[in-house]
Amino acid sequence: MNIGSASERSGLPAKTIRYYEEIGLLTAGRSNNGYRDYSASDVSRLRFLKRSRSLGFSVEECRQLLSLYNDTDRQSADVKALAMVKLADLDDKLKELMELRNTLQHLVHSCNGDSRSECSIIDGLADETLHAGVKN
Repeated sequence: MNIGSASERSGLPAKTIRYYEEIGLLTAGRSNNGYRDYSASDVSRLRFLKRSRSLGFSVEECRQLLSLYNDTDRQSADVKALAMVKLADLDDKLKELMELRNTLQHLVHSCNGDSRSECSIIDGLADETLHAGVKN
């Protein structure tokens, strides 16, 4: 099938599919006229990559997952280890987002929101100690 059909079936834009080929995540066959020719298994790999990326896996992590996906002798412990690292990363990001949310919520609640020029949100944003402990 051509790239348009692969795009439609996988849910990925053609540009993304070309990028995945460029970085070696996928190798499409070529038809007699030189055009890319995708198989059903290529589309399955593209769907796998799409889902992996949607769960927050980086391109390099996807490369590892795809390698395990293609390895019939893989051990599920290897897959689980990658997923556990990603889960810990997501937990860290959630914690950081909650800290940011709490800080912003505090600023919003402390602002009068009236016609005066004094604004605790502006003052808080200008305070360099406001985000102490929050990773950048």
